[in-house]
Amino acid sequence: MENLLRPLIVVGGSVVLTLALGWAADLLLRKADERHHETPLWGLLRRGRIPFQLVLCAALLRGAYDEAQLLVDHRVAVGRTLTLVLIGAAAWLVIRIAAAVVETSFSRYAHARAHRDPARVRRVRTQVTLIRRVVSAIVGVVAVAAMLLTFPTFRAAGASLLASAGILGVVAGVAAQSTLSNMFAGLQIAFGDMVRIGDTVVVEGEWGTVEEITLTFLTVRTWDERRITMPVSYFTSKPFENWSRGTPQMTGIVYWHLDHTAPLDAMRDKLRDILRECPAWDGRAYGLDVTDTTPSTLQVRGLVTAKDADDLWTLRVTVRERMIRWLAEEHPYALPRVNTADAVPPPGHGGRRPSPDGVPAQRRYHGRPER
Repeated sequence: MENLLRPLIVVGGSVVLTLALGWAADLLLRKADERHHETPLWGLLRRGRIPFQLVLCAALLRGAYDEAQLLVDHRVAVGRTLTLVLIGAAAWLVIRIAAAVVETSFSRYAHARAHRDPARVRRVRTQVTLIRRVVSAIVGVVAVAAMLLTFPTFRAAGASLLASAGILGVVAGVAAQSTLSNMFAGLQIAFGDMVRIGDTVVVEGEWGTVEEITLTFLTVRTWDERRITMPVSYFTSKPFENWSRGTPQMTGIVYWHLDHTAPLDAMRDKLRDILRECPAWDGRAYGLDVTDTTPSTLQVRGLVTAKDADDLWTLRVTVRERMIRWLAEEHPYALPRVNTADAVPPPGHGGRRPSPDGVPAQRRYHGRPER
């Protein structure tokens, strides 16, 4: 009877105590989260309740397993398994706690500076994300190393591994040269303020927003919701456009190809009216000028400004569409036309030279007729 009750008490008591302590800790964290709405720390710490319970249960079972006298023939294997679970759960718990602390610090910083310096907030967010990944990687490596050291075979082989560390380091460095370069490039991006999460960039002719930055790759979300994944070393070795660096304000250009008779002064007034009705215009500047001419058309350039790239795109397409519609309705003669005519006879040639079909030469218009 004692042999049956002892393992039941030890194992069952460890599980019950783990559940009770886990429930008490979760209750305290929930009350603290309800009491302190200004910080998300307590709510984020609640994410670690599962690894916390695993740590408690593994530690209790590892410490009281000898008293249970259960599976005596496999005592070493069971003890090593519990040790591995304890190490893994402890690493998981450390990662969750570190993530909660980092996220809380960033939330306070972003709340204080979101309206004053959004570019600085995006920079800190990029750095925090990469720091969290580095911490997770370091904790994971240490946990794996601690697990391996629980096996006597690996401890005995430690001396030989250290002796050959120089050769292995050279081989690993050559084999992982690309990976290491990307990792250092990721750190350079994070702390060099080259590109940040949320920045609007143009890479390889594609316009998009930086969605994710890791130690090895960077993801750009394009306007049509595609994802372009690129190695971070690209951004340290090749030129790219960052439309969010500095101030997000931008100046855009809209082109029209019109007839020489286009009413430029009326177009300037119409551009001003369109911009005043469009909420995407930031009110800084606008203009309309003739930038080029050909034998049949004028190239008219409209200049507009907006507070960021998204508003600039909306403003450009709105101005282009509404100006063309206004010209078609009010000044159709200003739209481009293709004029064709027969050759003019040389001086001294009497009369008009007939066209090949016998019809007298005359000026022909293709497109909209003049009013």
